[in-house]
This record gives sequence, structure tokens and C-alpha cells, in this order.
Amino acid sequence: MPRFSRDLHGNVPDESVAVLLLVDVISDFEFPGGEQLLTHAAAMLPRLTALKSWARQNGVPAVYVNDNFGRWSSDFRHLLDHCLNDGVKGEPIARALAPLDGDYSVLKPKHSGFYGTSLELVLKYLGATSLIITGLTTDICVAFTAADAYMREYRLWIPSDCTAAADARHHQAALDYMKRVLDAEVRPATDIDLQAFVRSGFNLNGQS
Repeated sequence: MPRFSRDLHGNVPDESVAVLLLVDVISDFEFPGGEQLLTHAAAMLPRLTALKSWARQNGVPAVYVNDNFGRWSSDFRHLLDHCLNDGVKGEPIARALAPLDGDYSVLKPKHSGFYGTSLELVLKYLGATSLIITGLTTDICVAFTAADAYMREYRLWIPSDCTAAADARHHQAALDYMKRVLDAEVRPATDIDLQAFVRSGFNLNGQS
């Protein structure tokens, strides 16, 4: 995907063939079923924080693709502030995965990170051809985002240990579907030689 200019008026200064997407990880979990999802999200947290740290060290941009909680006037900073400072269930997750300087964010109104957002344009200017899709939930927003990415011909890696759903059966079924239909790599991050991943041009098959 060609870059039409060096960046989006200075707003997208990075360039990388791979981009890490963090889907709906900033959440208060104050909704029906939130406690059950939070249990699985907490189990995922150590691997996802490690993967995000690795991405930052290796120049892989991180894009937070987050639900707007139905508030069309919300912005990502307000959502983050709510999750960090209002005593909500999701505070530990938000605190561990809070964006750092240089991370990007996109608010989405629906399930897919591409629907009604600037994500496609951001990825184009980053020069991305491979997406590492992580976060919540595997069977809903991660799967919808992955399907839209597949139709845009991105190479996909959905690390099974960096995604979660409220029901472990739904998590596994979604991973199986994305592997079969979307040609996604779904091996856990712990099974991937991440340095070889970088050396091969972010190709999990080891081919440039």
C-alpha cells in the first residue's frame, strides 16, 4: 500500500509493515457479563503487555481501536480517564495497557475497527501490510475487525494468548474460524520467535 505523502500532516510519523491493534482493551467492564469477560482478560494481560512492550522496542506502532461506549461525543482520552479514575472494574486492565506517547487511537461506533473510523487511512500511511490483532472480544470485535482486514488483503496474526472472550469455547471457535476462513495465524505469542518475525519482514512463515 503506497504512502501518498510522508505522513498525515505530521500525525502519523511512523512507518512499519506491521502494526499492533489493541481492540477494546480500555473498558470499564461495567456491563452485563463484564465480570466473566474481565476474568479472561486478566489472564490474557501478562502476555499482551509483554507483546506490546516487544512491539514498542522493535518499532511496531500500536493502535488502540476502542469502542466509544455509545457516546458519539466521547473521545479516547475521556474514556481512558473514566477507566483509570472512576473506580471501575476495568481499572487494572486500563492501567496496565494505558497508551504511551507515540501510540495511536481510533474510536469505533460498531464492532469492526474499520467501520466508520479512520483506521484504514492510518494504516495506509503507516505502510502496513501485516496486522497483529489483539484484545477483546475474540468472537465479536476482534473477529469483525479481522474479517474487514482480510478483505483489505492484510496478512493477519491473531495471537491466541493475547485475545479473550467471555466464554472460552467462543474464544476457541472464533480462532478456528479466523484461521480457516481468514487465513490468519493464531499461534500464541509464546510460540512465535519474535526476533525472526522482525528479520523476515514480519512474515510468520519466514519469507520476506
